[in-house]
Amino acid sequence: MKKLLYISVNSKPENLSSSKTVARKFINRFLERNKGFVVEEIDLYKEHIPRLEYQYFEKRNCIVSEENSRKLDDKDRKEIQKIRKLCDQFISANVYVIAAPMWSLSFPAPLKEYIDCIIQDKKTISFSDENKKPKGLLDDKPRTMIYIQSSGAHVPWILKPAFNKGVNYIEDIAKFMGIKKFEDLLVDGTGYTEEERLGAIKKATDHIDDVIDSMKF
Repeated sequence: MKKLLYISVNSKPENLSSSKTVARKFINRFLERNKGFVVEEIDLYKEHIPRLEYQYFEKRNCIVSEENSRKLDDKDRKEIQKIRKLCDQFISANVYVIAAPMWSLSFPAPLKEYIDCIIQDKKTISFSDENKKPKGLLDDKPRTMIYIQSSGAHVPWILKPAFNKGVNYIEDIAKFMGIKKFEDLLVDGTGYTEEERLGAIKKATDHIDDVIDSMKF
């Protein structure tokens, strides 16, 4: 079966998080329309995400081999195993849904730590011998990444490239790994009141079918 990997990045419970609320509505609607999918979920505020140490690598973006990892202590071996597991889980998916709030024009730090774990040589990228430039390896099958971002302000469309740095970065990373289809679903204008928040959620939810229609997998 095909797999949707749901990655959430918010310490709030789902009913209080605008991005996670819209993500759940998106996933439920997606599954209604695509019966042949299973869902795996990872909450980056609950899941242990290793902080990368120099001894975990043989070379740039290349995790040490099983043989060399045996020379490390038990803690480091467990961290390396976790990094491999996260990367393999990511590679196995066809569709990615990431839900995160906009923090400081970007996103919460656990998402960056997670990305650092999955960018691996000969797994998600590869460096050629000729020019040493990386090539994304996740173009082996149709994949789509959906980035669902909530923000308190209404960002005018003309300012979105400047303010949505998190969206821009995630799109660049997706394409860097070879994921050709990227869509954002913005929950803008959550404001300060519950009425504003629910209005922003409703506005974003109204676009869910349009996003699903544009997907490739």
